[in-house]
Amino acid sequence: MVFSTARRRTGRPDSSEALMSSTTTYTVTGMSCGHCEKSVSTELSALHGVLSVAADAKSGTVTVSSEQPLDEAAVRAAIDEAGYELVGPAS
Repeated sequence: MVFSTARRRTGRPDSSEALMSSTTTYTVTGMSCGHCEKSVSTELSALHGVLSVAADAKSGTVTVSSEQPLDEAAVRAAIDEAGYELVGPAS
């Protein structure tokens, strides 16, 4: 499930955004369905600078694209608020 917080007229990122963005995949425990994915995505989307979130309950991962690298403590707090546990960056 992918949530995008960016609003673009063309639907494509402009070249400056593509160069400045950061994408990180995290391992999250406890997700088992689409509702879980939505809960995690909603909390992470509320973080400042987040452009999109793709949560996958089956693999237990969440991929976050943001304007700048996110503070892991903020990511952990958002996932905790959704009721799940951040293991850390996926390897």
